[in-house]
Amino acid sequence: MKKILSELFQSAKKQETETKKYFDRIKKKHPKNIDLIVKELHEHVFQEIDCLDCANCCKSISPIITDKDIERIAKHLKIKPSLFTEKYLHLDVENDYVFNDTPCPFLMTDNYCSIYENRPKACKEYPHTNSPNFIKRLNLTLKNTYYCPAVFKIIEKLKKEIIPIVNLK
Repeated sequence: MKKILSELFQSAKKQETETKKYFDRIKKKHPKNIDLIVKELHEHVFQEIDCLDCANCCKSISPIITDKDIERIAKHLKIKPSLFTEKYLHLDVENDYVFNDTPCPFLMTDNYCSIYENRPKACKEYPHTNSPNFIKRLNLTLKNTYYCPAVFKIIEKLKKEIIPIVNLK
C-alpha cells in the first residue's frame, strides 16, 4: 500500500491540469444523471479497494469537525465539549474546526477508528463520491485525488471510460 500511496500523489499531480480542464468542462455540460454515474463508479471501485488497507485520509488530512461532531465525540469520550475542542482541535484558515494533528488522534495502528460509531460527519461521508451534488464538490474531489486511491480511480474512469472529454464538446 505504501508504494500505491507514493505513486498516487505523483499520479494525481501529473493528472491535475487535465483533471481541472475536465472538471471545467463537466461543470458547463454534464449529464443530468452525473450523481448516479459517479455513485455507480464509487460502488464499483470500492469493491476493489479496502479503506482499512489504506486509511490515508486519516493519516494525511483532517475532516471538518462540526459543533454536532464535537458534542457527540465529547459525550462518547466522557469529557466536556470545551475540553475536547481544547485538546484536539484548532480553527483552520477557513474558520472550520479541524484536528490539531495528522494522523487523526483516533486512528489506531490497525487502521481502525477508535471512535468509529461517533466519528465526524465528514469521515462518514468521505470521499463524498457517492453523495448528491457531485458537480458542487469538484474542487474537493480534485484535492481528494491526491489522498484517496479510490477517488483517483473513480475520476480516471469517469474521464476515460464514462464521459470522455470528446463527449463534452
